[in-house]
Amino acid sequence: MSSDRLDVRKTYKLLINGAFPRSESGRTYEVIAANGAFLGNVARASRKDLREAVVAARAAQPKWQAATAYNRGQVLYRMAEMIESRRDEFAFHVAQSEQHNDRDAQLIVSAAIDRVVWYAGWTDKIAQVLGGTNPVAGPFFNFSIPTPTGVIGVIAPQESSLLGFVSCVAPPLAAGNAVVVVSSTTRPIPSLLLGEVTATADVPGGVLNILSGEVAELGPVLAQHEDVDGVDLTGAGDLAPTLAADASGSIKRVFRATTADHDWAVDPGTRRLRAFVETSTVWHTVGQ
Repeated sequence: MSSDRLDVRKTYKLLINGAFPRSESGRTYEVIAANGAFLGNVARASRKDLREAVVAARAAQPKWQAATAYNRGQVLYRMAEMIESRRDEFAFHVAQSEQHNDRDAQLIVSAAIDRVVWYAGWTDKIAQVLGGTNPVAGPFFNFSIPTPTGVIGVIAPQESSLLGFVSCVAPPLAAGNAVVVVSSTTRPIPSLLLGEVTATADVPGGVLNILSGEVAELGPVLAQHEDVDGVDLTGAGDLAPTLAADASGSIKRVFRATTADHDWAVDPGTRRLRAFVETSTVWHTVGQ
C-alpha cells in the first residue's frame, strides 16, 4: 500500500441534544496554539444553533431533575472516568492551548477529573446542606427543599480551557439543571473533547450542550433568551455588565464571578452549587 496519503483533518463539532452537528451556518474557524501552531478547525455556532440548544435543554431538564441524586452523581462520575481514559489527549490540548509544559498540563487534567468527581459527590448532599426542617407554631411540618433553577446558560472561562470549564459546568449539572455553555473562543478544543466523552458517559441528550464561537455574538442571545432561567457570566469579561443588564429583561438568576472564583486551583466551596438552586417550601400536617 502507498504511504502517500492525506491526513484526515478533524473539525470539532458542537454538542446539541446529544448529537454532534456542524453549525447550521456552515461556519468554522481555526484554533491556534499559544505558540502560533495550528491546532484544528472548530464549528462557529450561530444564534440559531444556540436557540436549538436551549430548546434541547428545556426538553431534557425535567427528566434530569427527576432522576435520583445518586443517578446524577453516577453520570458525573462516569464523565470523570471518560476524561481519565483520554487524559493524554486532553493534556496535549491543554498544553497547546494554555502554553503549559507536559507535566503541568497533566496536573491540570488531574485537577479537572478530581473536580468532576467532587461535584459528583455533592449530588446527594445538596438537599441536606441547602434544605432543612423549619420550626412552626402548629401541628405541621415545614420543609425547605432545594430545587434546580432550570436551564442555565454559561459563558465559560476564556483562559482555563478545561479546569475552569468543568468548574463552571459541573455545579449546575449536579444540582439538576440543564446547561447550554459557550466555550472559550480561543481555547475551545478541551471543552469540545469533553462534549465527545458524553457520548459514552450516559449524559442524557440535551442535558449538556456545548457551543464554540464568539462570545460577543452568542452571549447576548443567551442572556436575553426568555427560556433560559439563569446565566453564569464567568467568561464574559468586559461584556459581563451588558449581559447582566440583558438578563434582567426576563428576570434571570445571574452569577458574576469574583477574582477568587477565577482561582481554579483552590477549593471551590459551594458558591457555584448555590447559584442556581431555588428553595421550595412544603407544608404537611403532623400524623397524616
